[in-house]
Amino acid sequence: MITNRGMRHLALKVGDVARAKEFYSRVFGMRAAWEPDPDNAYLSSGCDNLALHRDSATDESAPAVDNLGFAHLGFDHLGFIVATIEEVERGYEWARQNGIEIAHPLRHHRDGSVSFYIRDPDGNLVQVLYEPSISPLRIAAGEA
Repeated sequence: MITNRGMRHLALKVGDVARAKEFYSRVFGMRAAWEPDPDNAYLSSGCDNLALHRDSATDESAPAVDNLGFAHLGFDHLGFIVATIEEVERGYEWARQNGIEIAHPLRHHRDGSVSFYIRDPDGNLVQVLYEPSISPLRIAAGEA
């Protein structure tokens, strides 16, 4: 099993990163944690992390709309936060040894985070992530 502190990370594909950032900041009080370029923004509520990635396939003038008239946000991946870099590394080795499909290998990112990606049985992308600002937080009851 991969030790984790909960599912506190979600990534969305959006047509306009600045517009989405403004919305999540204004409506939910999220703050920019890292903006590596105009196509990507990482927001934080203090205990959660929301990644916004520009989807080049999204045509902002004609968003996908369901039968209730709601535009669809694009799901990119979800993430489980782990407490330490070492736990990410152990989780990566565990996944490899247990035949879990590795979608993207272990990587150290420029912002100090460390992660790898696996696929669930339906092909959904799941990130196992150490993120320096939220990984140290103890939120779950009974968590050591």
